[in-house]
Amino acid sequence: MNITQPHVRSSPSRKTALVISPRHDLTSGEPGMAPKATGKMGFNPFGAIWERIKANERLHMGWCVLGVVGCLMLYGVLQERIMVEPFGEGANKEVFKYSLFLVLCNRLTSCAVAICGLVSNGKYSEIKPVAPLYTYVAVSLSNVIATTCQYEALKYVSFPVQTLGKCAKMLPVMIWGIIIMRKRYGVKDFGLALLITGGCTIFLLTGEVKSKVSASLWHSSVYGLALMLGYLGFDGFTSTFQDKLFKGYQMTTYNQILYTTLCSSALSMFGLVSSGQFPKAINFVTVHPEALWSIVALSVAASTGALFISYTIKTFGALIFATIMTTRQFLSILLSCFLFLHPLSAGQWVGTSLVFGTLYYQGFAKKDKGHGKGDGAGDKAAKEGAPTKAGDEESAPLLQGGAAEAAVAAGTGADKIPSVR
Repeated sequence: MNITQPHVRSSPSRKTALVISPRHDLTSGEPGMAPKATGKMGFNPFGAIWERIKANERLHMGWCVLGVVGCLMLYGVLQERIMVEPFGEGANKEVFKYSLFLVLCNRLTSCAVAICGLVSNGKYSEIKPVAPLYTYVAVSLSNVIATTCQYEALKYVSFPVQTLGKCAKMLPVMIWGIIIMRKRYGVKDFGLALLITGGCTIFLLTGEVKSKVSASLWHSSVYGLALMLGYLGFDGFTSTFQDKLFKGYQMTTYNQILYTTLCSSALSMFGLVSSGQFPKAINFVTVHPEALWSIVALSVAASTGALFISYTIKTFGALIFATIMTTRQFLSILLSCFLFLHPLSAGQWVGTSLVFGTLYYQGFAKKDKGHGKGDGAGDKAAKEGAPTKAGDEESAPLLQGGAAEAAVAAGTGADKIPSVR
């Protein structure tokens, strides 16, 4: 006998429950996983591609190298284009002269990135300052002065001179470390620092160093080198002073970026307004809109490069990062020589080889001492989210100098200002 099951009519108002497999984690937020929204379980092609990249270590590292080198080489080219090459044609040709305006745009962009990072990660509590405001102001002031000196120097010295000069940063960092932090460095550290300084000196004495827009060799020699010394001194002071002021405060990378860039923006705006340069800079970018697009592109490249730098340090460690940055600086010099016609003499090639050879030696010697990736203290700290430096000034000051163009915060603790200078 057949028993017919009763037909059950489903109510139109009744919703079918969504059964979620344990394999899916809706709160993970990892690329390639299910989306956080509890609606449709759609396929994310970009997440799947990212998972494949992360699964292949060589491909993953190649992605980081491409991001860091690509962004910062673009940053270097745009920096020279804005400060050296004239905008306009014929009688309307003029050179951009307002370095503080560049600093302002750069810091505002980084500030926007920090806010987006905090909001997207749901860390609303991190929007309020963690350390006293005066600590952010003090670090921001020296950072703004250092960055302004860097841009202003391009009016008097060539980009290869400026880039190579940054490699001499480790000596001021070591000196400030001894004075402020009571650090101690070995004979080998000082020897290698002097080798790099010697290479920079050879470069300066054996070939052309003058910028295209410099009025004379005298201006190049006096003002240009004075600005580079100002950059090295204030940038080294920023790195060391930041360690001292932020010590003991637990803050995220984005929190530190937010308040240091907010303070830097306020200081830059004050300098522009008080000197009467702000209306002149606005008028310049209004008359030459291509200058504004170059400035926006420079700021985006710098902020994106800082994010790649932070991710690279946390993923592969400070030693790998320092090697990438040393390579990037060398490639930037070659690219500048090709695009902006800076011929180097034989003596300058010797000085360049001495500087980068010493940086590479320091990097690989430190790596061998740590017995590979992840064994060194800097790498371990970076991966565990502890405060770490791009090379650890105390144990490897030259690696920090090899990464002299980027001061970054790796992990959740306070470290370097995550901006590209």
